[in-house]
Amino acid sequence: MSALPVIVVFDVGKTNKKIFLFDENYKIVFERSARFIETYDEDGDPCENLESLRLSIFDSLREVLKRKEFEIKAINFSTYGASFVYIDAYGKPLAPLYNYLKAYPEELKKEFYATYGGEQAISAATASPVLGNLNSGMQLYRIKKERPELYKQIKYALHLPQYLSYLVSGVEYSDLTSIGCHTQLWDFSANDYHQWVKKEGLDLKLAPIVDADQVFPSEFPGNQYKVGVGLHDSSAALIPYLINFHDPFLLISTGTWCITMNPFNHSPLTVDELEQDCLSYMQFKGKPVKSSRIFAGYEHDQQVKRIAAHFKQSAGRYKTMKYDAGIIEILLKGMAERKELNPPASKESAFAARDLSSFPSDKLAYHQFMLDIAVQQQASSRLVINAEVKRIFVDGGFSKNAIYMNLLALLFPDMEIFAASMAQATAIGTALAIHRCWNRKPMPNDIIELKYYAMNNDIAGKTK
Repeated sequence: MSALPVIVVFDVGKTNKKIFLFDENYKIVFERSARFIETYDEDGDPCENLESLRLSIFDSLREVLKRKEFEIKAINFSTYGASFVYIDAYGKPLAPLYNYLKAYPEELKKEFYATYGGEQAISAATASPVLGNLNSGMQLYRIKKERPELYKQIKYALHLPQYLSYLVSGVEYSDLTSIGCHTQLWDFSANDYHQWVKKEGLDLKLAPIVDADQVFPSEFPGNQYKVGVGLHDSSAALIPYLINFHDPFLLISTGTWCITMNPFNHSPLTVDELEQDCLSYMQFKGKPVKSSRIFAGYEHDQQVKRIAAHFKQSAGRYKTMKYDAGIIEILLKGMAERKELNPPASKESAFAARDLSSFPSDKLAYHQFMLDIAVQQQASSRLVINAEVKRIFVDGGFSKNAIYMNLLALLFPDMEIFAASMAQATAIGTALAIHRCWNRKPMPNDIIELKYYAMNNDIAGKTK
């Protein structure tokens, strides 16, 4: 029997590191995941174990190359963003992979924005809220100012997807899905690095930019496959939707962050939107994607623990709790009387301040929590919705939450609301980005399953 043509995708998240093999129909034919124990940088802050990650990439590749039932045609990578690997002339990492949650020095931050026109001007030009280390350009700026000897040794600062690609291809390149995502490096109107980057000379430490569908020969022994340049994971997750749907849509990608992405909104970000945590991602064809985000997945984890502990229930019970329209009607009436509907966008939902002893049951408390999350989601998503959009797709964890999905249908009565089901959207998007170099079949149009959620008209009338 002849070997099955496949692509290998490494999908590296903050917690789980996964490898997938997809056949030409984008079906998973092999998968494995690993978790690494974090290490610490020179300040004692936790960070990714870069050496464990590097060895894992090579060990995984050796394993799949031994499998005679597969013919590896290509490899590509997607990882979380805001993470640089600083390499010397020999490709050796010079510093830890600093955590994007690491605190940024306040004095250096003040100095930077005072020099380059202020927070608002930089944020507006680069479509990046001021986020400290989450603006990866600020990480490189910090090294230049605080550790000049290290800075001199750096040949290139590679975002993590491009570093993993370099390990296999041996060539250093940059990719716009990483550079264009809340880095404060890219000037969206000039379509070039921002002037501050050039004045500081940081552009000389950034590898040449190539298109996201570019591939290179492998230097790793054992096969003649192609190697993709790698992608930022949020941009990769959008690719299957851009390929499958051409009418304007909104994608709410839910996980730790719930990110609303609108590839059909081309208006520049305003100062007000940036202050409400809006930003632009760069899609794989180089166009900006206006987006907003809330930390709702993280908050869900915390509040579910609080509810479960208070009512002495198992936290797992809320994963399958059914939607109760009667409870929602009662809760909406109370929120309307207290003028809690249609709030401005906020960092966390109203539930964090609610007294659990005011709820007679955990079912009522959880419905109130999900209603608060949905109202917060509505305020966040409205920041990037425009008139053309008539459909909202939801993928990730909340797409499986019946209460959340029914509430979205209720709060967006003029939209078609769909829960989108697709195994490993980020990994599939990463494979689709280089489809032409490895796959003999046409682009697939059936890899996303949709479940429609209809609004309850009786309740909807009472939310307006």
